[in-house]
Amino acid sequence: MDFEMGEIKVRVRLENAGDLLLKERGKLGKQKVRAADIEAVVDTGAVMMLLPQDLVENLGLDLAGKTVVTLADETKAELAVARIVAITIAGRTWMTDCLVGPPACEALIGQLVLERLDLILDPIKRTLTPRPESPYLPNLKLK
Repeated sequence: MDFEMGEIKVRVRLENAGDLLLKERGKLGKQKVRAADIEAVVDTGAVMMLLPQDLVENLGLDLAGKTVVTLADETKAELAVARIVAITIAGRTWMTDCLVGPPACEALIGQLVLERLDLILDPIKRTLTPRPESPYLPNLKLK
């Protein structure tokens, strides 16, 4: 992890989920899975994950329409949605859609990823770790 100006940055493994499924079925070699290891900012104000357009293209993710987002300054913007990326943080993996930002923008990890992987922030230590009550597997509420 890297810390700058109070931000929490975390190493993230991203993989094309379609490639992973083909690999599991024996139809694609491990070396052919499009993947990237990046640093991303944990943004508790964001709902979804945001990846830069050039990274989305390198991963070979398909575009799945657009959505309107409200930015921190309350302006609205229309962003593309890409699917499906496998994200691994702290040894936990989830397959999800992501928003597509401008090329070379900073990758953001939002609340959906944090909730689904059952990860918690420690703002004092500036770390992102599995919740102590669920050290081995994510623990999700269904109520």
